Amino acid sequence: MLDDNNDRYRAPALDKGLDILELLAATDQSMTQAEIAKALNRSPNEIYRMLDRLVRRGYVARVLGDRYELTLRLFALAHQHAPVRRLVSQALPVMRNFSKDAEQACHLAVYDRGRVVVVAQMDAPSYWSYSIRVGAHVGLYNTGSGHVLLAFATPALRAMMEAEREREGRMDDEARPDGLDERLALIRLQGYELMPSLQSEAVYNLSVPVLGANDTALGALTCPFLPRIDRSNVPDMMEALGILRGASRELSQVLGRGDEQAPD
Repeated sequence: MLDDNNDRYRAPALDKGLDILELLAATDQSMTQAEIAKALNRSPNEIYRMLDRLVRRGYVARVLGDRYELTLRLFALAHQHAPVRRLVSQALPVMRNFSKDAEQACHLAVYDRGRVVVVAQMDAPSYWSYSIRVGAHVGLYNTGSGHVLLAFATPALRAMMEAEREREGRMDDEARPDGLDERLALIRLQGYELMPSLQSEAVYNLSVPVLGANDTALGALTCPFLPRIDRSNVPDMMEALGILRGASRELSQVLGRGDEQAPD
């Protein structure tokens, strides 16, 4: 949770409700009132009324008698936001074609207040696939998506993104790596990131920008490439990257770059 000791204007009840939502969003398990209170360093009585209101408003559900978990209401609200909704709706057909042609999974991620959020995902057509669920938060510094979003930001926007990451306490990924600026310059020059996954062995991040005006990234389209050793008639990594770059150009054009081309 954020340290708001220096905030000039505080709303303790709102903070309490947001703390509960963020806590439940960070766990895959339902929690009891006592567990929530302990995790937030509050008494059970302190959060009882707030939990009751969140249940009544449909943001939290009471399950198994005395346990609480998030509903999909926040997810639905997020997808009512017009820019994200348009981006996802335009991206899904392109992502489906990529997955079919490359026989790999892919996902679309955007930057949001110090973190990278997956807003759309497409499985590979085969049984074998590596995918990241919609709504997942991934690192700004240790993922292909994060690198692409930083590389295709203006200097001012990049500085804001990194400062916001620090200010919002998004410290769940690695510290800023040495040589990052040089790496980002190379990504912008070549138009993509290709790197071994820092989370899973044998997986490679193939990431390309979805570009808007002024060559800034609206999102990052990433294929967590999983090499196949059981078949020889599937696209290899560089072929998959070529298909992904074609998808990036198509989507960038649809979303406002006109006849311009994504970097080659």
